[in-house]
Amino acid sequence: MRVFRTPAERFAGLPGYAFAPRYCDVAVEDETFQMHYVDEGSGERGVALLVHGMPTWAYLYRRMIPPLAAAGFRCIAPDHIGFGRSDKVLDDSWYTIEHHSLALRSLVERLDLERVTLVCQDWGGPIGLRQAADMPGRFERLVIMNTWLHHEGFEYTEAARRWQSLWQAGGPMVELQGCGLVMQTYLASFPRGRAEPLTANEALLAYEAPFPDREAKAGPRRFPLSIPIDGQNPGVASEGQRCWEALLGWRKPVHFIWGSADQIFSEAWGRQWAAHFPQSTFDALEAGHFLQETHGEEIVAILLERIAGERTPVTGR
Repeated sequence: MRVFRTPAERFAGLPGYAFAPRYCDVAVEDETFQMHYVDEGSGERGVALLVHGMPTWAYLYRRMIPPLAAAGFRCIAPDHIGFGRSDKVLDDSWYTIEHHSLALRSLVERLDLERVTLVCQDWGGPIGLRQAADMPGRFERLVIMNTWLHHEGFEYTEAARRWQSLWQAGGPMVELQGCGLVMQTYLASFPRGRAEPLTANEALLAYEAPFPDREAKAGPRRFPLSIPIDGQNPGVASEGQRCWEALLGWRKPVHFIWGSADQIFSEAWGRQWAAHFPQSTFDALEAGHFLQETHGEEIVAILLERIAGERTPVTGR
């Protein structure tokens, strides 16, 4: 199996990202890979596990890590295999949601993370929430942002269907493979909070940094094709259903923080999901899908306020 490691110099000087790299060998079936993660903060208040999706990496959480660490959390922000500083398997067929889930589980177990606040968005939802479903004793609360779990009756929006179609054979993203371009377009389209915005060139450099060529982008191009739309990816669908059912019994705190302008995962869907948990809170921000990029500080402020007001005991599932 061919594995590529992005040269460190490609990450030099990225704006707002001065975190020391950390690495852990994670097991996926009979293979071992090097997974990169950020590790910042004392952990007096437990762990904040910050799980990204596509086409991003731990860089997306750079605005949230300092205030969370200042509040006493140990921030663990991993890069999925195929993303960021983590190993990149140069074989498209390796990239399944099952493999991503096993890699994250291995990281959680090898770092022996406890008292975890899961913060997840995009594909970080299905991959991160599976950890809470399978290892609920390690997790204290869930923070869910602009994501989903596939389950019976879930309706994919037209925006989600268009996004997937761009990556199908013959679609425009097949050759373009523009991770940085995706983020450039996003930042040009959505209002920012208090964050100092990236310039178009900075966004391009930061989100293209992990990928010197098309071959290295196997991970990003497989995520859209893993969406279980219209009977595709039945394994992803069944695993989503299992986790959905398991988490319906979640009785610990759960906070939804949503970018209300997201066309892929709408605010209406977020509120519908939150309604399944009587102890949940829901906060909407004037943001789009990648709300960590534009509203990182605001997300942390909301989260800390919600944690301060929790009445649900952090026990049980």
